[in-house]
This record gives sequence, C-alpha cells and structure tokens, in this order.
Amino acid sequence: MHADSRGSAAGYAAEPTDMARLQEAIHGADFDYDAGSPHLSHPQLRSAILGEIRALVAAQFKASGRCRVLEVGAGHGAFTDHVLAMGAEVTVTEMSRPSLDMLQSRYAHNSQAVLLFDPDGQQAFAREDRFDLVLCVSVLHHIPDYETFVHRVTGLIEEGGAFASFQDPSWYPRRSPGSVRLDRLMYLAWRISKGQNVGRGIATQLRRFRGVLDESNPSDMVEYHLMRNGVDEQALVGVLEPRFDDVRLWEYFSTQGRWMQQLGARVRSPQTFGIIATRRRSGGADGP
Repeated sequence: MHADSRGSAAGYAAEPTDMARLQEAIHGADFDYDAGSPHLSHPQLRSAILGEIRALVAAQFKASGRCRVLEVGAGHGAFTDHVLAMGAEVTVTEMSRPSLDMLQSRYAHNSQAVLLFDPDGQQAFAREDRFDLVLCVSVLHHIPDYETFVHRVTGLIEEGGAFASFQDPSWYPRRSPGSVRLDRLMYLAWRISKGQNVGRGIATQLRRFRGVLDESNPSDMVEYHLMRNGVDEQALVGVLEPRFDDVRLWEYFSTQGRWMQQLGARVRSPQTFGIIATRRRSGGADGP
C-alpha cells in the first residue's frame, strides 16, 4: 500500500484501539526511550527543549500562580519530572499500558500527578478538566489525524494558556528529496553502528524509500508519519493561529547518531520542528 499525498495510508483508517495495540508492541516494559530518541539522548537538544518547556510553565505561574499541564504520551516521564519539580499539576495520558505502569510506579506518591490509561485517545476529552498548558513531545507523528487532534486538544486550554509540541519530522514535500534520503541513511548508519536489529532496520528503510506500508508491522504503523510524509508544520500553524495570539515555529536538526547530530546542528540543516503557541484567546465557538 502506498502513502497518499496527505500522509495517511490510502484506504487505511487507523482505529485508536489498533494504535494502542501497536504502541504496546513497540513500547513494552523493557523499551528504552532514550536510546533511539535524539531529544532524549543528545544533551544539548534535550536542554533546548526543556528550556522551552520550563519557560512556558514559568509564564503560567507568573500569570495566575498555578500551572495545570496536560502531557500527552509521556513515555517514562523524561520531561514530566521537570514539570512536576516546578510545582505544576500534571495530567498524563498514555496509550501504552507498560509505559503507564512505569509512570504509576514512578509517581505513586506524588499527588500532583494524575495518570490516565488512554487506549482510545479520548481520555482527556472525556473529563471536564481544563489546562494552562498542553504538552506533546514526540507525539504528533504517531497520530494519524494530527490536525484534528490539535484542534480538539487546544479546546481544553484556558484563556491565556499555551500549547507546545516538539520533535516531529518536517513535512517531506517541502524538503528536497536528497534531504529526506540523507535522514534515512543517517538513521540506518546509526542502527548499524549500534548493531540494533540491522536486518529489520534495512527492511524498514527500504519500505520507506519505496513508500510501501505494512499495516501488520508495528514499526510502520506506530511511527505513523515517519513512514509517510512527515508532519505538516504549516497546516498546524493554520490550526493554531485562530486560537492563540502568538504561534512560533522552531525548526532544528535532529538525528540519532551523536557525531551526525553535532555536524547537522552546525550546518543548520533543519528537518525537525517544534511549535509553541501562547496566549490562548477566549471564545466558546471554537471549543473542543
């Protein structure tokens, strides 16, 4: 099956329960989030993202004296720790049961943390909670219809609040074919250097080069838009601008290999993005 121009698999409608099952197949109890995640394994990149998050939380405390955060897909809590340490109240939704079990063990005695198992992607919308900040780190490219999701989840944000998302692949059609191919070759080189299931990695990259999707393969379905056309950052700006006074697109370089990360950051070849929207406008007509 080939990917269509919008990034979804032609003829495939990913059900939330299917995505939950696939997430658990990849993100099991022994999954190491840091190993293959540039935003976690590279200190400079991690610090830059954390700096953005800290600034957003601090701004909410300054404005209202509190900060209620919805973190979607927290993994094992790499950024949750820091947000809680600043005194924020954090609600986490997590689609992977093993990841949620890890979080429950980690925050069992922290009354500021509310942890929700979210197998259908609807738990945040099923409650009456409102938030000052919605945070997504390496999340949107897992969601088949990310534009609708962002529209809905920003409807949960109070006036004056913020939305931030980081670590998603920029929309491939706006990039040169050579840039996209280089990304994939760097990823494959990193896998070979680590000896991480090289055969599976080569097979995955060959499918990506050909635009062929295997709906039975968790690697193809969990990394949903990495296997398609990336995430359309300009479309997300269009979703956010009517609701927020300020929408900032942050484009940067991100790859797994340490020396390749250092080189790419120096030559300023962005292919990953974050998006930060602040000062949520009032208005009920555009609610969730």
